[in-house]
Amino acid sequence: MSSIRRRILRDLRNPLFRNGYALMANTAITATLGMGYWLLAAHFFTPEEFGRGQAVITLMRLFASLTALGFVGALARFLPVAGRRTPELILRGYGLAAATGGVAAIGFLLTLPLWGKTYSVLGGFGPGLFFLGSVLVWAVFTLQDVVLTGLRKATWVPLNNLVFGVVKMGLLVAMASALPDGGIFVSWMVPTALALIPVNWLIFGVVVPRHVKQTKDVVEPPRLREVGRFLAGDFPGTLSILAIVYLVPVVVATQVGEATFGRFSMAHTLASMIELLAMNMAVSLTVEGSFERSQLAENCRRALRRAFMIIVPIIVVAIAGAPLILTIFGTEFADEGTTLLRLMSLAVLPRVLIEVYLSALRAQSEARKLALVQMGLAGLVLVSTVALFPTFGVNAVGYGLLLSELLVALLIFRSLRKILNYHQTGQPSVAQGSPGAS
Repeated sequence: MSSIRRRILRDLRNPLFRNGYALMANTAITATLGMGYWLLAAHFFTPEEFGRGQAVITLMRLFASLTALGFVGALARFLPVAGRRTPELILRGYGLAAATGGVAAIGFLLTLPLWGKTYSVLGGFGPGLFFLGSVLVWAVFTLQDVVLTGLRKATWVPLNNLVFGVVKMGLLVAMASALPDGGIFVSWMVPTALALIPVNWLIFGVVVPRHVKQTKDVVEPPRLREVGRFLAGDFPGTLSILAIVYLVPVVVATQVGEATFGRFSMAHTLASMIELLAMNMAVSLTVEGSFERSQLAENCRRALRRAFMIIVPIIVVAIAGAPLILTIFGTEFADEGTTLLRLMSLAVLPRVLIEVYLSALRAQSEARKLALVQMGLAGLVLVSTVALFPTFGVNAVGYGLLLSELLVALLIFRSLRKILNYHQTGQPSVAQGSPGAS
């Protein structure tokens, strides 16, 4: 234990791993409070309202992330070296993410009868307007965490989400009697909107001015054209990943009943929280790769070791304890969600390799390769899920994800190994032959 403790203390002196540990702490906080939130929702609301709330929140996040998720990689890549253009880059990201999500939400609301019974709750001017506003709010909320990470202030992210999670849970309990229909969605969005005020005051009032001052010696901050070229390559792939994370559940929601979707979504949500551990460490790797390009190989190796050290025990617990974990929400959740949770948890192992590789490509501005890998993965997941759904039902999502990520991990492994084996000088190392070498 003492050696692990010394290693963690040493890592905390490195900005990459200080950011990484902060993001993983944020994921742990989010997962814990998220489980508490949905446990309360399952207790205080009907199974149908539980499933409806999950479905509407997933749809809202899909639209809000259309451009916001695309800016995650770009902000992580360019904010560290943006210099005096830092505020402009952040505001443009906020504006484009909100505008794109808003247009998509309006299009959905205008064609609402085509999307099945689950989403009929959004009919009418009031519910539709609240949903539209929620998309705009969540687009900014999505980006503010990555802005703090890109500015090497990820230690604020867990605190923000801790307060957000606690307030959200309190409001959920209050909504159970005051608003039994729609209370889940309202309790999710009101704290989100309120959180934007203090966090963005911190960003623009404190963090950005300090960052601009510290990076004033940047000779030439990234031009908008350079950022645009990166987005052009990154965005198609990001949309593909968006299809895996949010579009697949939305499609499932149109095919099954509300109660069934609620049970599916709980297992899907828990497994996705484990996957966030790999993704968060990868975002931090992109940031530090932008600062220290010569250290990319070493940072990749260390990120892989730390990620597997933390994620493997969690996956073992999730696979072994899936029935017990889901029984907390009800026996029906365990009966219908155990296999899905196990499959998606196991799929995180190859996802670690994929995410570190994608992050290394972002740090090197290899946008074309980035898009190719992401689009290929998304295509495999969507095709396999649709093909397997008639046979396996909602478990097809787990089978499709596991098979697709294993295949992509095998295909990119050779290229990832080349990145891992490079010296600081940029020359391949023969001595460092294994991905786990120090």
